[in-house]
Amino acid sequence: MDTLIAPVMALVGWSLLVWLVMYVRRIPAMAKAGVKPQDAAFPGSLNVLPAGARQAADNYNHLMEQPTIFYATALAISVAGHGDALALQLAWGYVVVRILHSLIQMTVNLVNLRFLLFTASTITLAVMVVRECVKIWG
Repeated sequence: MDTLIAPVMALVGWSLLVWLVMYVRRIPAMAKAGVKPQDAAFPGSLNVLPAGARQAADNYNHLMEQPTIFYATALAISVAGHGDALALQLAWGYVVVRILHSLIQMTVNLVNLRFLLFTASTITLAVMVVRECVKIWG
C-alpha cells in the first residue's frame, strides 16, 4: 500500500466534513432569511446569508480548487512509485495546513492568517511538484 493514499483520503474526508458543516449552517440560514432553493440559482444570490453560512460554503469551494492539484500530484507520485518519507511528510503537511486554513476561514476568518496558511500550503505543494518533476525528467 502506498503511504500517500492516507493523506489524500484524509483531505477528501475533511472536504466531506466541511460539506456537511456547510449545509448544517446554510439550510437553517436560508430558512431564516426566507430564501427558497430556487432563489439560489445565480451567483451571489446567497450573499444575504450570515457570515458563518457563507464562510463554510466559501471554504468548501476552496477545497474544490487547489487541492485538486494536490490529489493529482500525490496520486502521480504514488503511481510512479516515487513515494518516499519526504513526499509523505510534505503530503501530510499540506493536509494539516489546509485543515488549519478551513478552521480559520469557518471561524474567525482572519484574512491575513488565511493568506499565510494558503501560501504555506502552496509552497508545500510546489515542493512536491518540483521534486516529482526532477525525479521524472531530472
